[in-house]
This record gives sequence, structure tokens and C-alpha cells, in this order.
Amino acid sequence: MIQAKQQLLQALSQVLAELAPDAPPSAVFESPKQAAHGDLAVTAAMVLARAQKKNPRDIAQALVERLQAQPAVQRWVAALEIAGPGFVNLRLTAAARQSVVGEVLRDGDDYGRLAANGRQVLVEFVSANPTGPLHVGHARQAALGDALCNLLSTQGWQVTREFYYNDAGVQIATLATSTQCRLLGRKPGDADWPEAAYNGDYIQDIADAFAARQTVHADDREFTASGDATISTASASSRWPTCATSRTWTCRPSA
Repeated sequence: MIQAKQQLLQALSQVLAELAPDAPPSAVFESPKQAAHGDLAVTAAMVLARAQKKNPRDIAQALVERLQAQPAVQRWVAALEIAGPGFVNLRLTAAARQSVVGEVLRDGDDYGRLAANGRQVLVEFVSANPTGPLHVGHARQAALGDALCNLLSTQGWQVTREFYYNDAGVQIATLATSTQCRLLGRKPGDADWPEAAYNGDYIQDIADAFAARQTVHADDREFTASGDATISTASASSRWPTCATSRTWTCRPSA
């Protein structure tokens, strides 16, 4: 039915250009909410009525008359009906509905794909906060975002996927301070535990990994923790609040 719908859209676009040559509305089909209203619906008459200051049902009548002269409509449409304030409902022929079977068999896995349209779209998804652990909600967004990108790709869009990694600012400073405090043996509830610090147990896991001088790997780089918590606060205080101590810690790129 893709072929039938595309040909009908072309016919609708041509008719709208005839009715409003200066500024034709977009040729779009909507799906009626009730099956009794047909297979496809056109609302362009209401759009043109505002611009042309005419009764929308009169415009709908002119739209129907011109559509009936289109070869694609004669081939694929069994009936055109005007409803309500100016809706035009289309009832497709049995051949139009059945044509989808041949299209699926012919195109296989490529069924429904459209040619490149020359347009680009950027889809940002997941973008998990790097100061906390991943959870099932992030996995859900990853699946939804990737599925949406795949769908857009099949419809001719050039898709760029983006995971925005916000690894700067106050939240990273707070993560550093929280980890520093854990390295120094402090924990949530202690008198000197910073009020704004992160309290999750995962902070202790980060501190343990740092103390063990573990290496963190990314796609294009890696960093190995120094395990050194002995530099003075003078160098650290200009970057973030420390954990009320004379020591802080650093990471260094691995060799």
C-alpha cells in the first residue's frame, strides 16, 4: 500500500497547488480515529478556509471534485466523502489494501524504506549523569533512542546519534570531593561529611578503585589512578572544595 499512498499524496499535492497556487498547504494524510470514517483523511480544507476566508465544506467539495479527476484516485480510491466541518475521507479499494502483500514479498527486509531525503537529524539519548551509576532506566532509553534512530534512517534521514557526556562543572567537583572523603575513611553521617556530597555506596567503590590504582578505559583514551592522596589542599582548593582535610588526590594518564 506504500505505492498507492505515495501516488495519492502526489495527486493531493497537485490538487492543493491548483486550489492555492500562492501558498498550498502540505499534502498530508491522517488516519481516522474510527474505522467507519474511512482509511485516510484530509484536513486541508480547514487550513485553506482560514487563508481564503471561505466555507471549509465548499473548499472540501472543490477538493473532492478535483481529486476525482486524478488517475491515482481513480485507481486506488473507492469513495471520497465530506464529513463534519470539512474533512475529506478516503475509502481505499480492496486492490489498494491487498497491494501491501506484494510489496512485502518483493522488498523483503527493505519493505518500508525510503530513499535518502538529504536532511539530517541529531538524536541525543541516554546521556546518563556521569556522577552516578547506570540503571535500568538508562537501558530503556538506550533501546528507545536506538530504535528511533533506526526508524528515522529507514525514512531517508541521515541520523547522528549523541550521548552527551557532561563531565564538567559542579557535579564533577562534588564527585571528586565525595570520593576524596571516602578515601580518607569518612562516610555519610560523620560530622565532617560535606552536606552536598554524594552518599551512595558506589562512591566507596570508586575510592577503592582509585586506591588500587585501577585503569579506566574509554573509546579513545584511558586513565590510571595514582592512588596518591597526599598532595596539599593548596593545589586542590582552587579547583573544588576539599573534605576538610590537608590531603586530596589526583589521576594521571597511563603511559
